[in-house]
Amino acid sequence: MPITVPQRTAPITTPPRQDDNLGLNSERMRNALVARLRVQGIADERVLSAVQAIARHRFVDEALASRAYEDAALPIGHGQTISQPWIVARMIAAARNGKELGKVLEVGTGCGYQAAVLAGVAKEVYTIERIRALHELARTRLRPFRLPHVRLVFGDGMLGVPSAAPFDAIVVAAAGLSIPDALLGQLAIGARLIAPEGGARQRLVMIERTGAQSWVRTELEPVRFVPLQPGVLL
Repeated sequence: MPITVPQRTAPITTPPRQDDNLGLNSERMRNALVARLRVQGIADERVLSAVQAIARHRFVDEALASRAYEDAALPIGHGQTISQPWIVARMIAAARNGKELGKVLEVGTGCGYQAAVLAGVAKEVYTIERIRALHELARTRLRPFRLPHVRLVFGDGMLGVPSAAPFDAIVVAAAGLSIPDALLGQLAIGARLIAPEGGARQRLVMIERTGAQSWVRTELEPVRFVPLQPGVLL
């Protein structure tokens, strides 16, 4: 069964401030981050507002908090990273395509940051993680944000969450040599999947489902992600 963040209805908001203890002015730094994303070509205001609402430093170790608003991927343990803010915004904006999103799927929860941003643009977010320790970490990191519409699932992300399909968008946070057929089958017609693909050389790809048995693939820019792996790690 999905593991959910506490079921209390509340808007997206940051928890009580602890920024002073870390020497951070989170609001100022988030505003500066959003300004940089605009310069870098992110034009979807709904996505930018979602990024601005989430304090990224709360999803990394305290030792890395001072780097949380750099446009860089940072380690979160277990050989995984929190994606750079630009790629998070880029993937979500591409998946959204200016549409209102109902149910979305994230493959690769990691520390929970991208799921929190997705919560600002979708009515319901399913996020699946194959590493048990990261699944538990994300649950801890997300809990103070009080996002009752985010559902955390422990499982093999390559299989998706068929019980909750179809999805209005799927965002994959790890690179496979090809896009799993199971994920393509869980897209709603008209929906988009955004994922990195490749091995040593990777590209971001966008796949839109155009019919019951038809998909259109578009290659976007070069990227670098951790590999997409099958199975689970307890």
